[in-house]
Amino acid sequence: MNALIVLAHPEPTSFNAALKDVAAATLRCLGHEVEVSDLYAEGFDPVEAPAHYTPRHDGHRFAPLAEQRHAAEAGCLPGEVQREIDRLQRADLVILQFPLWWHAQPAMLKGWFDRVFVSGGLYSSRMRYDRGYFRGKRALLSMTSGAPAGAFGPGARGGDIDTLLWPLHYSLHYMGFSLLPPFCAHGIQGHGYAYREESEFLSMLETYKADLAQRLVNLEETAPLIFPGWDDWDAEGQAKMRLTG
Repeated sequence: MNALIVLAHPEPTSFNAALKDVAAATLRCLGHEVEVSDLYAEGFDPVEAPAHYTPRHDGHRFAPLAEQRHAAEAGCLPGEVQREIDRLQRADLVILQFPLWWHAQPAMLKGWFDRVFVSGGLYSSRMRYDRGYFRGKRALLSMTSGAPAGAFGPGARGGDIDTLLWPLHYSLHYMGFSLLPPFCAHGIQGHGYAYREESEFLSMLETYKADLAQRLVNLEETAPLIFPGWDDWDAEGQAKMRLTG
């Protein structure tokens, strides 16, 4: 199996970077090939902009999706975008490693979605969801939060983690990926913040590392999350069967 780990954290000594190292080492020990896309270290530009496209489809008005489709058809996508697409094409498993910032992924990772999932090249009106370009590949969100686990859930002050991660999960489903249940490491506070004693905190970090490694060891026994597909919707895009209360 070929695995791609996309790391979205600016600090190379962060716990996110440590989890990336754990995932890479575990997968390699299992005999898999691993590639890492370190977005900050590689200087990926997350901001979609006219300057990325030469020649332009329309030099007077910048329409991002039109420029993406034109560049994909002409074989002239921006180099860093094509690099990421090549990595995704080689991968059977994609792990997104990131911290939860302001109840979502960092802007760097959002921009990676904006630029790398190219309109026309990787999705179209008929090439989406369970008919998506990356059908047959699996994806796993591995995230950290500053708040402890008890702060997350329906009605909790941190929000419902399933709801917070839903946009990421659904975007990956849109692209055809099969989604594995997320790995969540909670209570990873920044400098100056503490929910527990240092010794307890360090022990917790080691436990999370071991838990992630075990998740990857048991990857083949992990059931994917369930999402609707084309056969579940009518011609208007509405669910064919509705829940009634």
